[in-house]
Amino acid sequence: MTTSTTADSPPTDDPRPDGLRVARSLVVVFTGHGKGKSSAAFGTALRARARQWPVAVVQFLKSDNWVTGEQLMAEPLGMEFWSLGEGFTWNSDDLTRDEAVAQEAWRHGKALVQAGTHRLVVFDEITYPLNWGWIDASDVEATFRDRPERVSLVLTGRDAPQWMVDLADTVTEMQKVSHVYDRGVRAKKGIDY
Repeated sequence: MTTSTTADSPPTDDPRPDGLRVARSLVVVFTGHGKGKSSAAFGTALRARARQWPVAVVQFLKSDNWVTGEQLMAEPLGMEFWSLGEGFTWNSDDLTRDEAVAQEAWRHGKALVQAGTHRLVVFDEITYPLNWGWIDASDVEATFRDRPERVSLVLTGRDAPQWMVDLADTVTEMQKVSHVYDRGVRAKKGIDY
């Protein structure tokens, strides 16, 4: 396989590897410090719903009190959607409660995976409670590794742990080049949520 391409010319040789096969399911990770992790996850979820797949979303930090654009679009399309977080940790009066809520979100998400009725389960912002030690990484890893064969997963959040990267079929790291928030501009409805 050779490719004859440069940044300013289209490829002339087929870049795909020989012997492509179909996977029963995939684990996709969107990580990094750049914007777009959740957006990419919801793009994947929209594709899955367009193919009539049962889709479930579990959000670990966003509160059900927030009304996000992704939830407003997902529910009418038949995606099951749970925002089970407590919001930004720096606004919390009780991080112990936030941790308990994250553990409950994990129990719910684990049950969704093990039931095997959804072809795609999105775990939005799961890396945060994992990295903070709020949910048991070994349980999460085993659940994802031993999932029913037709259940695909999309996992998002900064600083994906190495075991998650190793388990994943596809990993994309979003790199921040610049972000308007760094210039003092609040998140914008319709762009950020």
